[in-house]
Amino acid sequence: MTSPARVLWDAPAASPSPPGRVWRDWVLVAAIPPLVLLEAALRTDVPWRWLWAVVLIALVPTLLWRRTRPLLMLVIAFGTGAVVSVATGGDPQLAATAYMLVLVYAVFRWGDGRARIVGAALLVGSTTLSLAFGPTTLTDLVGGTAVLVATISLGAAFRWRAGSRARQLDRVKLDEREQLARDLHDTVAHHVSAIAIQAQAGTVLAATDPGAAIAALRTIEGEASRTLAEMRSIVRVLRRADAAELAPGPGLGDLRGLASADSADSTDSASASPRVEVRVTGDAESVPPTIGAAVYRMAQESVTNARRHARGATRVEVLVQVDDAGIRLDVHDDGVAAASASPGFGIVGMVERATLLGGTCAAGAAPEGGWTVTAALPRSGWAT
Repeated sequence: MTSPARVLWDAPAASPSPPGRVWRDWVLVAAIPPLVLLEAALRTDVPWRWLWAVVLIALVPTLLWRRTRPLLMLVIAFGTGAVVSVATGGDPQLAATAYMLVLVYAVFRWGDGRARIVGAALLVGSTTLSLAFGPTTLTDLVGGTAVLVATISLGAAFRWRAGSRARQLDRVKLDEREQLARDLHDTVAHHVSAIAIQAQAGTVLAATDPGAAIAALRTIEGEASRTLAEMRSIVRVLRRADAAELAPGPGLGDLRGLASADSADSTDSASASPRVEVRVTGDAESVPPTIGAAVYRMAQESVTNARRHARGATRVEVLVQVDDAGIRLDVHDDGVAAASASPGFGIVGMVERATLLGGTCAAGAAPEGGWTVTAALPRSGWAT
């Protein structure tokens, strides 16, 4: 049986991967050296203060690689500090040394299992060294240990939170793929059933009515072409074997229901929902059922989001435009968008669905106010 220690040792680095350097990193690196020099100049009672100031400033660049090489940066910083502590016979007593806690946080936020185990061992060794060479009191030991534990816990908590959200996003994307697969299944199954019926009719009429048999073959040819086009849309769409459902899926013709359903809800509720206006322009009959179902799902999600999150919204406009280039969906409300730290799972699902069909989807605050969702599905994305 694999031991818990072995599982932790083999644990991968944090997922999703750490971001690259951002402007905050450069601000941090630029701000620390002046603070170190200022503290060294003011605290004349600290022994070896200028030596420690030089060492701390020299170690500041380790912050730039703390996400990509967290253990190495921690080893460099704490190893250098340990050597200087042994040479001077005491720990640094400058408060600016606290910036090294950022390296501790990085190990437990971004590092793999080996980094976390080695990092923990290094922290224990550093604490032991402080007891041996420095005038450390019990109060200092308890306080320092509490700060280290809090830093480690904070890194682990943010790591777990980011991983949990990443798993939720993956689940949303998988659900969207399964829903799209159901819609594709419905369409392909319809075409295949029509082919089978026409083939049976052609077989019966071949001997007595060759003309009718030829007409049946032409129908089969048309259905087969449409089926092939739908099958090409299934590429890169994954689903479980038990995910298919045979109930007909919604399409462009069902978009009007978004407005009618809203009217019914506003009659029964004390506070009226925003009025939903649906408009479809162009040749909607030329849109394959799979694409129509995708547009319906995205419009439905957009309207639902507007009802839930757009404060003070009185109107939601749904516009679907079909032309030779493809189909475009615009959903706009006149409310005030609720503040959010990150995009919701519904938006992630819409983007995933549009991407799978070779299109794009974007959502955000409109310049004139309100919230707008825009999706474009080019014909090249569903016909090739």
